[in-house]
Amino acid sequence: LKLYLYSLNQTVFENEQKIIETIASDLSTACGSHVTVKFFGADNISHLPLVKAPGDCIDDLPITTDVYETHAEFLKAHTNIVTETLHSHLLRSNCLVTLQPDWGTVIIDYTGPKIDHESLLKYIISFRKHIEFHEQCIERIFKDILEHCQPETLTVYGRYTRRGGLDINPIRSNCGKLFENFRLARQ
Repeated sequence: LKLYLYSLNQTVFENEQKIIETIASDLSTACGSHVTVKFFGADNISHLPLVKAPGDCIDDLPITTDVYETHAEFLKAHTNIVTETLHSHLLRSNCLVTLQPDWGTVIIDYTGPKIDHESLLKYIISFRKHIEFHEQCIERIFKDILEHCQPETLTVYGRYTRRGGLDINPIRSNCGKLFENFRLARQ
């Protein structure tokens, strides 16, 4: 099942219903029996005993991109100083050992020049073909934001989907901020 779902990576669907229909049809064919599929978005979990990622989700911003190799030059900041927490569930890189995709939620908490949300989302999506361990990806995101946006304080926290039953949730901060160890829907 995991490999089947991975095979859908980078597939563009017309809408959420098409995803559900495709998966239900494929699984029903494979099982020889009717399969029902329910889809829960990462921020639509009020009925589950889980938490939402802190801050504002940037995943629904109207961007287009076809850049899937890390591209720090996407990152831009405005001149007004803000304190904000942002998150995206669209971080995906590939394991350095197995080359399988690793999905994660990245949480960015900072004070400094306001990071342009669209440019940040394009940057996060640019990791799609990147090959690196979880910890290295979070370190790269931290360094790139620090260099290109120059916040005064910055914390970058990754909540990755489990692999082999293990949580790998790296955090990098220049101000000592920590987040509680919570469970997200994608974990």
